[in-house]
Amino acid sequence: MEKESIFKTLSVAVGVCAVCAVLVSIAAVALKPVISKNKVLGKKSNVLVAAGLINADGYTLDAEGKPTQERADVTKLFTSLVPQAIDLKTGKTLDSLGPEEIAAIDERELVKKKETRLDIAANDDTAKIKTTPDKAVIYLLKDENGTVKRYIFPFYGQGLWSTMYGFIALDGDLNTVENITFYDQEETPGLGGEIAKPFWQSKWSGKSVYDPQGNVAVSVIKGTGDPTNPKHAFEVDGISGATLTGAGVGHAVQFWLGKSGFGPYIKSQKE
Repeated sequence: MEKESIFKTLSVAVGVCAVCAVLVSIAAVALKPVISKNKVLGKKSNVLVAAGLINADGYTLDAEGKPTQERADVTKLFTSLVPQAIDLKTGKTLDSLGPEEIAAIDERELVKKKETRLDIAANDDTAKIKTTPDKAVIYLLKDENGTVKRYIFPFYGQGLWSTMYGFIALDGDLNTVENITFYDQEETPGLGGEIAKPFWQSKWSGKSVYDPQGNVAVSVIKGTGDPTNPKHAFEVDGISGATLTGAGVGHAVQFWLGKSGFGPYIKSQKE
């Protein structure tokens, strides 16, 4: 029998593939806890960035918002925030839930189950997400007197290629944007993916969310806004070549800060 044959070649190829498949499977199982832990840590880091406690590189910020030379202990610093569970159907806080129950709320898992999700009317679904969880967790940053300095709200919506997940922080007036961050998105690198960069996120800072009538007015525009235009206070400059991604972010924010999202809660807090 010849040393070289199609059978032997195929046998070696199949053998190599089988070994590689086993090794990859073992690695995936072994690393799953580490990956899950890093995802949780990354999400917490984004909340802290939105709260203005650390920067995108993980350094703590001083009272003036300038980075220090100290790397943040994310897990420890995260405990300085006050979590609140919100009933998205009524806008009321779920005060009966304890800290552990609130921490266990996973919005992504809730929307998978019929009994824990809310359907969105097609004409209200500006974020193009079809459903929301029946409850969500927000975070409060309070000063030493117990006054809320910032409210951090989770949000998500459809971009050009992916569902974008992030947090938006409002000032204590529940109208002025402090920060916006993204912890999960798969938009085009160099174009729509720029939404995850500090240079674009900083354009949201100081923008007003609601007009005098209480309607959500903040939006992402195409190009650069005109500072002399009265609407400039509500307009965020878009990203060149990423109009659809920018519009998706704007629509997601409008949805989640509107009547179908956290709008009822925000209204009650203002009152």
